[in-house]
Amino acid sequence: MSHEDDTLGGRTRVEEELAGLAARAPEDFAARVLRRVGVPSDRYDTYLWLEAPAGGLFVAWSPEGVTGAAPGSTLSGPRMFEERHHARTGRTAIPTNRALPGLTSALRTGRTARLPIDWREFTPVERAILDAVRGIPRGQLRPLTWVVREASLPDTDAVRTALALNPAPLLIPCHRVTHDEGGACDLACGPETGARLRTAEGITEEMTWLPRSGLVFLGSDTTRVYCHPTCAHARRITPPHRVPFVSADAARTAGYRPCKSCRPIAA
Repeated sequence: MSHEDDTLGGRTRVEEELAGLAARAPEDFAARVLRRVGVPSDRYDTYLWLEAPAGGLFVAWSPEGVTGAAPGSTLSGPRMFEERHHARTGRTAIPTNRALPGLTSALRTGRTARLPIDWREFTPVERAILDAVRGIPRGQLRPLTWVVREASLPDTDAVRTALALNPAPLLIPCHRVTHDEGGACDLACGPETGARLRTAEGITEEMTWLPRSGLVFLGSDTTRVYCHPTCAHARRITPPHRVPFVSADAARTAGYRPCKSCRPIAA
């Protein structure tokens, strides 16, 4: 047999045959090894890459719940996610093949409010803020003052800080929060990724700037109810019956009541 016959694309035939004998590691192999040797579960988290808007999503979790997430478009790969996760939490992120229960459906539907979050690193105020943000439905926007009122806070300073610390963009959808005067906040994931996430939900950039045009709330002259313009109920109001309002006071003065779903009275 010639030397050429004994090679396959730069690899020897023996190397090729040995590679064919390799078997995939069992599911959760690395995590199972750590448990077997007695490494405490609070020293590491497991993580997975999942299909999602903005280049997929890396998600890590502990037994308590999600500990971190990052859109794939913001990272060079899994190693960067592992390094950033360790720098933030002090825990190693170990890859897994099995998703956290409820995670896949939460990403598919955009309903993440019931997904368990590991809040150990956050203050009660930060948790209240990020929990309020989790209540913003897919495809809708809420201003900073809405988050302030939902979290029972006196001003927006703490909200801005908590949004910047958001450990799990997309799962805690801060891309659905806008400044009161218009424009997206995007304090955690950045404007480019935020825009991609909003586009995937059918939110145009024009929608984020509605307050600049004087449209803060939208009422229906048939139901006498006013909503945030991106509320699902507001989107069903036909053009002849839309009544714009610049404030909640203006809507109430006109005899309109707040929508029970998007709660515009809190904005």
